[in-house]
Amino acid sequence: MSGITGQATTFNVPNYVGELFAISPEDTPFLSAIGGLTGGRRADAALFTWQTYDLRDADASRQALEGANAPTAEARVRGNASNVLEIHHEAVEVSYSKLSFTGQYATTGSSHAGMVGVSGTNPVLDEKAWQVEQSLKQIARDVNKSFLQGTFNNPSTNATARRTRGLSAAIVTNVTEANNAPLTEDMVLDTMQLAWENGGIAEGETRTIIVNASQKRKMTEIFITNAGQGRMEVSRNVGGVNLQTFETDFGRCNIMLDRYMPTDEVIIVSLEECAPRFGEVPGMGFLFVEELAKVGSADRAQVYGEIGLEYGLESHHAKIDALNTTGS
Repeated sequence: MSGITGQATTFNVPNYVGELFAISPEDTPFLSAIGGLTGGRRADAALFTWQTYDLRDADASRQALEGANAPTAEARVRGNASNVLEIHHEAVEVSYSKLSFTGQYATTGSSHAGMVGVSGTNPVLDEKAWQVEQSLKQIARDVNKSFLQGTFNNPSTNATARRTRGLSAAIVTNVTEANNAPLTEDMVLDTMQLAWENGGIAEGETRTIIVNASQKRKMTEIFITNAGQGRMEVSRNVGGVNLQTFETDFGRCNIMLDRYMPTDEVIIVSLEECAPRFGEVPGMGFLFVEELAKVGSADRAQVYGEIGLEYGLESHHAKIDALNTTGS
């Protein structure tokens, strides 16, 4: 039996013996590749900003005359982009009895009178620490999904929560609408070209396409299975995440399989421009565990952190939207 409960007691969180396996997936590829929950930068306010600038178009006819006066001055104007920190807040509560009775085991459920228990040991000897560890894993999964799919909200009151803008919502310049068509090679390359023409996907090591399972199968079919030796599959490590790569007209590109990507979408990202931003509480840091006041015969703690996504220049990324997900 697995699931969620409130306060952990000897009744609703029984101990078992044997190796402990996780039912839920714990991978967070996008978050891990851009720094994880420890590799970001500090934000000094709930709303954080970064700057952008551009250069004039290259011009083959701007040659100056010999002896000419100084030309008219031209100053480049800087712009800015912004996002918000969202709060992730979890709590654990474990009864004193649950903390104490690490050797109390639930039965196997067998109807055989000689098999009501089995020999072995309980791998969880510190219930509170184990519950905190699971909270941290859950927060990492929430953050990873939010960084990909989050819808921006910077409320004027405390009646609603702050929500960071995810990568999908941030990309507005380079968007290809598939209109329920299946993914094709031209669709991918045309969308990559949009990002490249706007100055994106310039870094070979971090040029990355993020997909969910159905679109990953299409990518493999298009660019590896049916492509021959010209796009030989290799792999590389980016931020501790092992990624498959393939050759394109715009250089070698990573493929990141992320279960929190929308199934009908493909994102082409300049990964080097993305980073977590953290709100640090003085004396506590970011994503800390804090003991809560005693209100009875149990240990209580909270896990707290504020985090947001800095995604750089949105026109350096691209996406394909509204893809067919049935494989047809």
